[in-house]
Amino acid sequence: MIDTTGRHPGTVHIARFFDADHLSREDMRTVSQACCDLAADMIGKLDDGAELSAGLRKLLEAKDCFVRAVL
Repeated sequence: MIDTTGRHPGTVHIARFFDADHLSREDMRTVSQACCDLAADMIGKLDDGAELSAGLRKLLEAKDCFVRAVL
């Protein structure tokens, strides 16, 4: 789970979609967790704003593609 304490509601909203615990297969969780780790790192290093939100949305889209690639 990404720490979003004190962050903008938009950042909090998108961060929750990076959770990998719901995935049934370990290989899918591993790929998803790598994206979650990057999202957490960016949230930790960058201020809330339009560019962070856009980057997280694009990373979320990429994560979905990567997980589907495992299938």
